[in-house]
Amino acid sequence: MAAAATGSGVSQEEEGPSGEAVAPQPQAPTTGPGMRLSRLPLARVKALVKADPDVTLAAQDAIFILARAAELFVETIAKDAYCCAQQGKRKTLQRRDLDNAIEAVDEFAFLKGTLD
Repeated sequence: MAAAATGSGVSQEEEGPSGEAVAPQPQAPTTGPGMRLSRLPLARVKALVKADPDVTLAAQDAIFILARAAELFVETIAKDAYCCAQQGKRKTLQRRDLDNAIEAVDEFAFLKGTLD
């Protein structure tokens, strides 16, 4: 298999089984010094999980998945609320932007009335 290489020695393009050029696959994030896989503090997420009286044990990978899901949820609702703010020609999110995002997006229907 032939690969075109740059000066850094990193493969930029590879050949597929039939000889055509195939773009390299994106790599998963790796851990390194100062690099975090989760932006939320896992200890805080674990404390929130343990606050539920029905939870006796919580595996570390379950805590990580919950933290990641929370990050994605916050990112999604923030983007939708920001779109509502942009429609009002503003850059600052306000509560009404969250209310509008909750009303506009069906996936947020479970949140209706929670900010009251």
